[in-house]
Amino acid sequence: MFHVLSQSLSSPTATLSQARQAHALILKLNLFSDTHLTTTLLTLYANTLSLSTPQLSLTLSSHLPHPTLFSFSSLIQAFARSSHFPHVLTTFSHLAPRGLASDAFLLPTTIKSCAILRALNQGQQVHAFAVASGFVSDSIVASSLIQMYLKCDRIVAARKLFDRMPERDVVVWSAMIAGYSRLGLVDEARGLFGEMRSCGVEPNLVTWNGMLAGFGNNGLYDEAVGMFRVMLLEGFWPDGSTVSCVLPSVGCLEDAVMGAQVHGYVTKQGLICDKFVVSAMLDMYGKCGCVKEMSRVFDEVEEMEIGSLNAFLTGLSRNGMVDAALEVFNRLKDQRMELNVVTWTSVIASCSQNGKDFEALELFRDMQAYGVEPNAVTIPSLIPACGNISALTHGKEIHCFSLRRGIFDDVYVGSALIDMYAKCGRIQLSRRCFDNMLAPNLVSWNAVISGYAMHGKAKETMEMFRMMQQSGQKPDSITFTCILSACAQNGLTEEGWHYYNNMSKEHGIEPKMEHYACMVTLLSRVGKLEEAYSMIKEMPFEPDACVWGALLSSCRVHNNLSLGEIAAEKLFPLEPANPGNYVLLSNIYASKGLWDEENRIREMMKSKGLRKNPGYSWIEVGHKVHMLLAGDQSHPQMKDILEKLDKLNMEMKKSGYLPKTNFVLQDVEEQDKEQILCGHSEKLAVVLGLLNTSPGQPLQVIKNLRICDDCHAVIKAISRLEGREIYIRDTNRFHHIKDGVCSCGDFW
Repeated sequence: MFHVLSQSLSSPTATLSQARQAHALILKLNLFSDTHLTTTLLTLYANTLSLSTPQLSLTLSSHLPHPTLFSFSSLIQAFARSSHFPHVLTTFSHLAPRGLASDAFLLPTTIKSCAILRALNQGQQVHAFAVASGFVSDSIVASSLIQMYLKCDRIVAARKLFDRMPERDVVVWSAMIAGYSRLGLVDEARGLFGEMRSCGVEPNLVTWNGMLAGFGNNGLYDEAVGMFRVMLLEGFWPDGSTVSCVLPSVGCLEDAVMGAQVHGYVTKQGLICDKFVVSAMLDMYGKCGCVKEMSRVFDEVEEMEIGSLNAFLTGLSRNGMVDAALEVFNRLKDQRMELNVVTWTSVIASCSQNGKDFEALELFRDMQAYGVEPNAVTIPSLIPACGNISALTHGKEIHCFSLRRGIFDDVYVGSALIDMYAKCGRIQLSRRCFDNMLAPNLVSWNAVISGYAMHGKAKETMEMFRMMQQSGQKPDSITFTCILSACAQNGLTEEGWHYYNNMSKEHGIEPKMEHYACMVTLLSRVGKLEEAYSMIKEMPFEPDACVWGALLSSCRVHNNLSLGEIAAEKLFPLEPANPGNYVLLSNIYASKGLWDEENRIREMMKSKGLRKNPGYSWIEVGHKVHMLLAGDQSHPQMKDILEKLDKLNMEMKKSGYLPKTNFVLQDVEEQDKEQILCGHSEKLAVVLGLLNTSPGQPLQVIKNLRICDDCHAVIKAISRLEGREIYIRDTNRFHHIKDGVCSCGDFW
């Protein structure tokens, strides 16, 4: 019977059911005193992961009064094979209390478990034992310890061990070189690479691949591609891993020529069947903007793999081809391809980043319906869609979802929520999210500072910047863009100059295009147009459309024709397809009564096939976001909206309101001008909100263009007459309107 049991448990095909039957028989026959038989049973349990750590401890204590090193070794090796590394460390910790000492064969397995778990403290304890027992001189033990320290980012400790090794093979040399490369220590990696050859050890593909991957992952793309060229010159033939390591760097450098050469090599060597190579190739072409080549690689894939699909969808999104990405996604979904969380997140992010916010929210609902669990990457990809269309209700639901799933503490989820609440007009909730963050990073600080700037709260923006510095967080160029924007919105020229000058003097950040655009906006809005123009002429690089656009926009406000014409002449070749620049110049002509010039610009637009961007406004009512278009009559409640607007106009006129028809820059009758003003989308959206919400409930509207003076005056009057708090977000800023007063102080 003993012989039969031993053979049954030792069989490689033994199942959990057989193990349990044998276990019952051992108990019945009281055979637990046989160490070999009991160890074999426990090993089988460990291999099937049917024994938890507490059960293991209890079993060893109860049934193996004198377990041997073999007993522990068998269990530890079984747990390691099953990738149950915490059990490895727990089992190893039972050795000393039993008076047993590990040997040189068991230590590498334990050290490897420490490395995988990044368990530095346990690893150091094992290292101390290896030193005390003399096993540290064993090359395999020493190599395992070096790998452990490298995994735990302890490069100095790894190097000390490495330098003490009497004999070092290519494996340990490659590990050290890869460790330096991963940390971006280029000189050290290259120095060790040269020393390796001086010691008579020639590098292999693993050595080269470690350097390529390390440099690339650390953003050292030029160094990675440079080492790849050296590798080729020295006669090494890259394998699939090499290609997968270097292509991301080629893509980040947008070196399409180099990418095509690597593609040619891949084809000749037959590596196109490697799924990792295909994914890297798609990613590279996507980053290089080579959509045609990327699509060709995708179409040639015989058996579609999820990694390749994700890389292709990301590439399409990166190049603004969101419709194509949706078409591919829906086609493969309909073909019942198993799409993972990365796939869903990629297409959600694609929609959110390319103006398809409604589609992003719909995809999120579909994702959950398909049983795919969103993660800490999905949520910050989706949240911007809520902010873009001020879908506050949806945003709050996603916030609650992140709390339920325990991912709110993720710094990127928290930062996205800060931005979303700010864009939805709830700056207090935005600040609350920030205050609840355990360890805000630069992105978090910039999000809350940007939120205050967006709302025109210059004082709070500057206060947050002060707190940021006190916390030890260093600002970046985005931080200063936010601060200068806040100064521009409030006409704070003195403060603006202070931050602009200190940016380079105190923080070593040289002004970029966006900083010049903010300063031009600040100066020109307060009427210092000539000073703004002088600043543009003194820029160290060519001004872009943002800078000239800021000047032209202010020339329209101040009706400065001469500088307006200069700015427009610069803008037309920079943005030939942007109708807004033509409209601004034509409006300046119209405000001066130069109708011939105004008509000339409009004819120019017509000849180029350009039309003025229509005014859209969005408002969320309940769980639905409504979009209204200026002059459009298609909304089902339009009749009620216009009737309510007429009543409000009558009440406003009784209280002294007169339509600001001077902002209708068309050569038409005064009555027609009033009619045109009535059809502006933001007014329609506000009235729709009045009709469909409870009295006193705040309203929030988004406008895709700058709100006009008349709409601003009307909505202030409506807030007073209806007792409503109204938030308007246009392309420039937020307007908090309450009791007939706007937070912008009528300066925008």
